[in-house]
Amino acid sequence: MPDYDYIIVGSGTAGATLAARLTEDPDCRVLVLEGGGSDRNFWLKLPVGYYKSIYNPSYSHLYRSEPDDGINGRQIDCPRGRVIGGSSSINGLIFIRGQHGDFDDWARRGADGWDYNSVLPYFRKLETSSGTPSQYRGAQGPLQVSDLRNKNAACDAWMEAAGEAGLPRNPDFNGASSYGVGSYQLTLRGRWRDSAATAFLKPAMGRPNLTVKLHAQVFGLIFDGKRARGVSYRHNGQDCQVNCASEVILCGGSVQTPQLLQLSGIGPASLLRQHGIKVRHDAPEVGENLQDHIQMRTIVELSRRGLSLNDHIRNPLRLAQMGLDWLINGAGPLSVGAGQVGGAMCTKYAEDNRPDLQLFVMPLSVDKPGKPLHRYSGFTTSFWQCHPESRGSIHIDSADPARDPKIRMNYLNTQRDRDVTLEGLKIVRDIYRQPAFRDLWSREVIPGDDCRTDEEMLNAIRSNATTVYHLVGTCRMGSDAGAVVDPQLRVQGVEGLRIVDASIMPSITSANTNSATYMIAEKAASIIQSSH
Repeated sequence: MPDYDYIIVGSGTAGATLAARLTEDPDCRVLVLEGGGSDRNFWLKLPVGYYKSIYNPSYSHLYRSEPDDGINGRQIDCPRGRVIGGSSSINGLIFIRGQHGDFDDWARRGADGWDYNSVLPYFRKLETSSGTPSQYRGAQGPLQVSDLRNKNAACDAWMEAAGEAGLPRNPDFNGASSYGVGSYQLTLRGRWRDSAATAFLKPAMGRPNLTVKLHAQVFGLIFDGKRARGVSYRHNGQDCQVNCASEVILCGGSVQTPQLLQLSGIGPASLLRQHGIKVRHDAPEVGENLQDHIQMRTIVELSRRGLSLNDHIRNPLRLAQMGLDWLINGAGPLSVGAGQVGGAMCTKYAEDNRPDLQLFVMPLSVDKPGKPLHRYSGFTTSFWQCHPESRGSIHIDSADPARDPKIRMNYLNTQRDRDVTLEGLKIVRDIYRQPAFRDLWSREVIPGDDCRTDEEMLNAIRSNATTVYHLVGTCRMGSDAGAVVDPQLRVQGVEGLRIVDASIMPSITSANTNSATYMIAEKAASIIQSSH
């Protein structure tokens, strides 16, 4: 008999959560194979450390997209976590589920049983929220979710300005509605980041029925006829194979999961034959339906020094104060993630009063994570379209598993996407000019005061917008024959194979996707336990 019941490929947000839940049954033997290594690094623990880690090749697979006409021929960096905990160990810590309607949309698209009322219990199960108790929030889950622990006068003024522009305050984006502005919640355990590794996997690793192998790069699936029986992988320079008694479960994410399927003969037949791969199952949608949020960052220079973290970072006394605040109180600027305040709002293109624009605000400015903060007193408001229509793809470029696939994003590929994003820029500029904020800044740096016409603004968006690292959808879930997985997350056309990660999302959630990925794993664990 095989040594394991389940083989989980990937220890990211979904894989770590799923492994912990399945091994709560002492008779369930689970092997987790992770291509990356340990998360024992200070920058992976410090909340604001994602600025250092997200582009660090020791912890992130630095994929790069193909040149994209929608963003003036630029290529986009697409870092994916390559470490225990996956992208939950390197992301910006923002915890927001998305709109209730996002999940009702999934159900309407054929993901039976994935409507909001059906998934809410799993959202509640996974978290312990530090906020006000409510029917929407969890109080006993492994993942610690904290309210913002940093105050900034410029951010407070921005929220007042958003109120003057017509947006109400929202005390909890994960409650009754995501509409309005407020502070973002973060995955924090005490003063440190809480990831899928720290919340789920590591506490479970003491169980005798869980085995985790790091630096184990899976490069193929093993089949017995139509049934997946195991995987082939490379570990410490050795080529290995391992079989399981029940199922192989792919948790590699929206890039690596379709890549592994295609390398194993499951995907568009023409693509597989092009690279000399035997077609095991012709699945035209494997690697298709790629979605992402593309954000436009606007930056203004504040006229009062001391409001921007750009100023504090170069002041030794303020740096020491920041360090002490974090060390003693677990608070202050070192405790923040990718956004302090922001919210969701409706443009004139919104349908059914559902927000179609998400905003993120930080009292700093930088070219991208890992780069030095600007020397002027910068302040950033980013925004993205909640429900983009544009779709891209993930296609292998070779039968060599060590070679990155081709990532085509196709950003701003529809008129609606361009219209909503352009309207978003106008709205953000309007908020800057409201009475509560307009006297705090002296000039607009990006896109710049000389950018006035719609054509100029759209070109500025094409030249400056970038990913929010929310790649999803490449192994779509549905009830139709074309869906890659059914609502039980079983890969159609074969047996003994499931997918549990963000690639199964039929459509992207309106905000950050990490919370929904945790939920997918929680619900998947329940489905699998019920079926076996």
